Amino acid sequence: MKKLHIARALGAALTAIAVAGSAGVARADIKNYEFKLVETTITAGRDKIITVRLVDKTTGKPVPDAVIFASRLDMAPEGMPEMATKIVGEPGGEPGSYRFKATFGMEGQWLLSIGAKVQGETGSVEGKLVIKAQK
Repeated sequence: MKKLHIARALGAALTAIAVAGSAGVARADIKNYEFKLVETTITAGRDKIITVRLVDKTTGKPVPDAVIFASRLDMAPEGMPEMATKIVGEPGGEPGSYRFKATFGMEGQWLLSIGAKVQGETGSVEGKLVIKAQK
């Protein structure tokens, strides 16, 4: 009988340690992150720089070292999703800011679709941001 009580007590203690230990490892929900444009308006033309900031909505702080795995720029807001342009990542910028170079061939609204992995988080952050190109 004594061994049974010791086994139950040991099991309860191990469960308590596991619960307490996992509390410090809790991560934020991937929905707590969002992309924001630094500037929503850009001049139409070649080799324009777009800067996007990835932000933790709970703290308001930028998220550095995310891995951008998808980006597309097209004119879907103008009803022309087939009018896409090449977009290339650019080095530099502040931590939590991600820069891209693209050509805005005409005036109008352009849709930047972007995806990223945040280190230590499960899932991915996806964003759709509208940029207005003007002369």
